[in-house]
Amino acid sequence: MEILKKTEGEYRKKEAEKLCRRCKSAYDSSDNNSSSCRFHPSFFVCRRHDDQKRYYELGPDDPPYAAKFYDCCGAEDPNAVGCRTDYHVSYDEN
Repeated sequence: MEILKKTEGEYRKKEAEKLCRRCKSAYDSSDNNSSSCRFHPSFFVCRRHDDQKRYYELGPDDPPYAAKFYDCCGAEDPNAVGCRTDYHVSYDEN
């Protein structure tokens, strides 16, 4: 069995790395700034929207509930890049 030795700096870096609860990315808390995290502040929903033409187009046979989008920005792709930026927020923080 091989034992891997790490330098003190590698241990410190691992301790500083946290998981963001907004974007689910690992980040180094010493590099966290106001534009580090891209996220959607709202949920991906499945419902009618008042401004249908702006946010999505339903097909002729689609029921109204077929419309799926982020409530915050109208993005229709559930994997769309976040529409807001801010500091990362760790699961350890309140």
